[in-house]
This record gives sequence, structure tokens and C-alpha cells, in this order.
Amino acid sequence: MNKNKIYYGVIIRSLFTCFLLIMAGLINAQQVVSGIHYYTGNPVEVTIDNGKIIDIKETDQPAGKDPVYISPGFFDNQVNGFAGISFAFGDSDLDSEGVEKATSELWKFGVTTYLPTLTTNSMDVLIRNFSILAKAVDNKKLLGSIPGFHLEGPYINPEDGYRGAHPKRYVKLPDWNEFMKMYEAADGKIMQVTVAPEMEGGLDFITNCSNKGIVVALGHHNAPAATVEAAISRGAKIATHLGNGAANMINRHNNPFWSQLSDDRYMISIICDSFHLLPEEIRVFYKVKGVNNTIITSDVTSYAALEPGEYKTETGETIELTKEGMLRYPAQNVLYGSASPITKGVGHVMKVTGCSLAEAVQMASTNPSKLYGLDDRGELLPGRRADLILFTLDDYKVNIKKTFVNGVLVYQAK
Repeated sequence: MNKNKIYYGVIIRSLFTCFLLIMAGLINAQQVVSGIHYYTGNPVEVTIDNGKIIDIKETDQPAGKDPVYISPGFFDNQVNGFAGISFAFGDSDLDSEGVEKATSELWKFGVTTYLPTLTTNSMDVLIRNFSILAKAVDNKKLLGSIPGFHLEGPYINPEDGYRGAHPKRYVKLPDWNEFMKMYEAADGKIMQVTVAPEMEGGLDFITNCSNKGIVVALGHHNAPAATVEAAISRGAKIATHLGNGAANMINRHNNPFWSQLSDDRYMISIICDSFHLLPEEIRVFYKVKGVNNTIITSDVTSYAALEPGEYKTETGETIELTKEGMLRYPAQNVLYGSASPITKGVGHVMKVTGCSLAEAVQMASTNPSKLYGLDDRGELLPGRRADLILFTLDDYKVNIKKTFVNGVLVYQAK
């Protein structure tokens, strides 16, 4: 056979294989995405190749009447579920297809990285759900959107108010050996644990987690200032949804807020859905902690996008989704997580604090990426993952137009 025919045949087959891989999203052809840089405010062209940003170039393209901004995708560190899929409950649709569904729905709201969050439940449910998630996260269809998980509870304060909507019968004292069973079921991918440091064994538990490189958050607690200081000294890094997970009536001096706000070593996450915190609370938290030590989170649940009404949880509690979008737990007159994705928080924090778009994106993307040591994302820079979102702003409402994850266009608004 003619050697030239063999040579050209190999080339043709190789090109055809590359074409199929590109169509399947496994290899990304070089592409250019244009928009208004979220930080500089200048029009730019972002060149993507093989899932990474390789160049950012300013252009003379005018912004137009309704500018389309480009920024790194949002990183939500507290996603209890989404679009009817729960990560926390026992009798739910949690399987590989359910994780795919929740992830693809989150992409529509600009979330390119998130931590599925498991809340207080039985050990059987927690171990089972961590096992399911651990197997699902390596699915190539998820494009690396799930780097790990967040365990919120069961090692929290059992008192009403501080416990929030976590079922009391499953709240318990920190137990390292028990936690390691969950950690192993999660294939070592638990990246954050929320704990009440005042509980017996809480401080030693924090030390153990910190030594393993797990981000320790304080939440659903009523720890005195000395205990909060000790927890931070032992490695606690962030407050879980500060201002929430607390009793409605607290002491004006001795409460869990001042100690967490006053320590400069410590970050906070806040839910900015217009229900969890008053505007003045957000303003004060933001002024005290500043843009570098604040993270916007959603605490969104599987009830997001459902019709208003009353719902029974799988642990027997009755919750209400109001027509305004508030998700509440009437039995304790507290909120039951959120029904609003992080896009609402990004717009709302700008509205109530006067912070810039650049600062809002930093709190929703850059800061969490740094907290969890994921230096491959969270910024619009050459060499970073091409996790990008294009969006408009309409009266502080973030409208996602396109979402790219690892260089793949995964969502485009109609």
C-alpha cells in the first residue's frame, strides 16, 4: 500500500477523532468570548483554549446600552439542594442523574463551583449520601464543578433557635471516630465542617479537622467570646451564615456575633437574599469585615423554584414557601434555608452596601476559591480555569446570559 495513503489516512482519522471529542465537550477548541470586564469596566476579549484562559485583551468595542459583563463564575459554598434534588435528606432523588440535574440547573444561575451541603441527619443517611456524592463528582459531565462537600451539623447546639431547622433528634456531640466514617464515605472530599465550638469536645474536634486541612466554620452555636477566640486559634476560619442560626432573642452584650465580627483572623459568610438579614445588618457586617473577609453564600435548598405553599420535609417538619420567595419553618419562627440562588445575593449586596460589581464578584467567587485553596479558579486571569459567566445588570438583578465551565458553554439564555 502507498505510504502516502497510509499517512493521510492516519491524519484524517486523527482529525475526525478530535472533531468528535470537541463535539462531545472533552476537548475545547480555541474560542474568544467578549464582554465588559467586571473589574476594570473595559471591553475585553477572553481567549479560551483547552479549558483555560490563555489571553485577555482590551478592545475598542463600545459597551452599548445594555452592557454584558464577563467575570469568573460564582462559587457557592452552601448548597443544600436545588431544583427538587436534596443532598441532605434520606428519601430523595439523590443519585448520579440527580447530581447532574442540580448542577446543570445551577449553571443557569452562574454557579460554576459549589459545595453540596449535607445537614444534620442520621448517620446512615449522611454516610449513604456522602457515598453517592463521592461517586458522582468524578462524572465528566460535571466538568469539575464539585470540588468537595460541606457538612453542616450534626455537631451543633441543640437549643431551639441556635439549632435552626436541624432536626433535634439527630443533633449530637462531636465524635471524631464517627466523623471519620463520613469522611471515608466521602472519599476524603469533605472540605468544610460547620460546628458549635462550645459543645463538649468541640475544640478538640476543630483541631483535628484543621490538622487534616478541612476548613472549620462556626455556626448554629452560642459560644461565649473566649470559646470563639479559642476556636479561631485552633484553626476555625469562617462563620457559617453569620446573623442566622441564632435564637430570636439574644443578650445584647454576650452573644455569638460580636466575637466573630471583632476577630480579624476570621471570615464570615452571609446570605443576601433579602430575607435572612436586614439591609443594615449586611451593611454593618460588610463594613466591619470588609470585602476580603466576606463571602456571599446562598444556603439554597431543594425547594428553590417550587410553587409557593406548605411542604412536609422528609424528617416530618412543615415548612412554608411564601409567594415572595421566603422559605420559613413556622414551628420555631425561623428561616429554613433559602429559595434564592446566589445571583440574587450578588445584586442585593451591591444594592444595600453600595459596593462595586468587582467587590461583589470577589465575595461570590474569588474569596471562596482562596479559602478552599482552589487557585485554579475565581479570577479572570490567564492560566485560570475558563469558568466564566456573561451577564447583564438590571436594577441590581443579575441576568445570566452564558455560562462556561472549564471552557465548555453549558448554558445560553434564550
